[in-house]
Amino acid sequence: MSTTSKTLTFDKSTSRANPTPSPMKRLTVPRIRQRKAGGVTAEPLVMLTAYTVRMAQLLDPHCDMLLVGDSLGQVIYGLPHTVAVTMDMMAAHGAAVVRGSYHAAVVVDMPFGSYEASPQQAFESAAHLLKETGAAAVKLEGGKILAPTIEFLTNRGIPVMAHIGLTPQAVNILGGYGVRGKSAEEAQSIVEDAVAVADAGAFAMVIEGVLEPIAIEITQKVTCPTIGIGASAQCDGQVLVTEDMLGLFDRTPKFVKKFGDMAASVEDAVKQYADGVRDRSFPGPDQLYQPVEG
Repeated sequence: MSTTSKTLTFDKSTSRANPTPSPMKRLTVPRIRQRKAGGVTAEPLVMLTAYTVRMAQLLDPHCDMLLVGDSLGQVIYGLPHTVAVTMDMMAAHGAAVVRGSYHAAVVVDMPFGSYEASPQQAFESAAHLLKETGAAAVKLEGGKILAPTIEFLTNRGIPVMAHIGLTPQAVNILGGYGVRGKSAEEAQSIVEDAVAVADAGAFAMVIEGVLEPIAIEITQKVTCPTIGIGASAQCDGQVLVTEDMLGLFDRTPKFVKKFGDMAASVEDAVKQYADGVRDRSFPGPDQLYQPVEG
C-alpha cells in the first residue's frame, strides 16, 4: 500500500454542494480541551455560528469550532426568540454545516425542551442530534441544576459544551436579554454555575452577557476553556453570530463588533441586478446560449 499522501480535490465550478477538502484533520473535542493548559490558553479559540453548507465552507479554514446555534431561529426563520426552535431544525442545519466543513469541530445546540426534563431525555436528544448530523458535540444552557445532566452525558460518550450567564432559552424567566451579574448574589451564582458545569465534565463553556469581572474570575477558576460572547477578551476564546459580525443586520447587541458591511454589499448587488433586468442589459452575450453554426 502506498504511503504517499494525496490531497483529494473537486472541481468547484461544477457543484455548489461539494467544498474542496483541505489536507488537514478535523479538530477534536480533546484537542480543543487541551488548548487550555495550566490554566492558560496561549492561542485563543475562534468560534462562529454557521447554519448552511456555504457559510460553513467560508468559515471553516479560520475557525476552531463552528456552532450550529439555536440562534438560527431568529437569523434564518425570523422567530422572536429561540424557544420555538425544534430538533428537526437543529438536525437539518447541523448536518449541512458538517457537510460543509473539514477542519473545525462542529457543536450543535440542543433546543429548548429537549434536555431539561431528565438526564435520560437529554441523552436521547443528544444521541439523536449526533447521529443525524455527525457533529462532535452538543451545547446546552444552564448551570448548577444541569450539572448532573452534563455528567450523565459525558460519562456516556457525548461531549458537552455548557452555556452560562445570559441563557437565551430562559428569556421568559429572565424577562429579556439584559446583562447578568449586576448584583453580588447573581454574580456569585454565575461563578458557582461555571464551576459546577466544569466539574461535571463540560469540555468548554460559553459565557454570555455578563459583567467582565465575572468572566475573568470564571476563566481563572475553571480548567476547561471559556468562550466569551459579551464577556471578556480574557476568556479562552470568543464566539459571535456570524451574520451579526458580517454586518447583515442593522440592529445588533452591544457586544457585537461588525467586521464587515455585508448588508450594503448585498443591497448594491441586488440593485445592479434589478437595473440590469429592467434595462435588458442582463442577460448579456456571456450569459446566453447560441446555436452552433454548421
